[in-house]
Amino acid sequence: MAKNEVADLQFSVDRSSPVPLYFQLSQQLEAAIEKGRLSPGSLLGNEIDLAGRLGLSRPTVRQAIQALVDKGLLVRRRGIGTQVVHSQVKRPLELSSLFDDLEAAGQRPATRLLRLETEQATAEVAAALGVAEGTEVRLVERLRLAHGEPMAYLRNHIPQDLLTLDGGVLETTGLYRLMRSAGITLHSARQSVGACAAGAVEGELLGEPVGAPLLTMQRTTFDDTGRAVEYGSHMYRASRYSFDFQLLVRS
Repeated sequence: MAKNEVADLQFSVDRSSPVPLYFQLSQQLEAAIEKGRLSPGSLLGNEIDLAGRLGLSRPTVRQAIQALVDKGLLVRRRGIGTQVVHSQVKRPLELSSLFDDLEAAGQRPATRLLRLETEQATAEVAAALGVAEGTEVRLVERLRLAHGEPMAYLRNHIPQDLLTLDGGVLETTGLYRLMRSAGITLHSARQSVGACAAGAVEGELLGEPVGAPLLTMQRTTFDDTGRAVEYGSHMYRASRYSFDFQLLVRS
């Protein structure tokens, strides 16, 4: 039976604030979900009990919960109650690894290694890495999870002689962290973000139906000498993942 974890959390509202009470509560609940203090599958508990604890009206609590239901963070299940589904990871567009971003967000990242092998570079991979087509490169294919739930399907190609890769280590840490520990200085990247519909293979891996929207990212990363050290082609669940942009105004 799912655990009611809300009883262990402390919430507070500022009645003097112009921010609506329901919004204050929904923001605190959302933060608890994103930080993992309310884990997927946990029950939110009775609206009446929560309203009594906070000294709020039941309609206010109901409105706060509905706001998170609308965001896809909570779901109301008949005979069970209101339950945490998951949190959406908001990843900044900067040179960082998904593993590090998930760990920093308290998302308990895990990795399932699907493939680790040597193959000949296709025209696309060769162009990205700056090598001749047919050159042997290393392929790392992984499934990244957060709180035990599939998040992203990752395919990375790296130069054959860049560093030694161990399957067991790849399931416990991120690729960028391994590069840095090997003395590689990551300097810059060229990246594009797009979207696609899930096919049968990636849909099964990510737990999404065929045709579901997926976010895509292609990235070529360079070290401080200008050498391409990695070409990544990734797919992310659109329901769980978003990219954050910071835009600067030019005067």
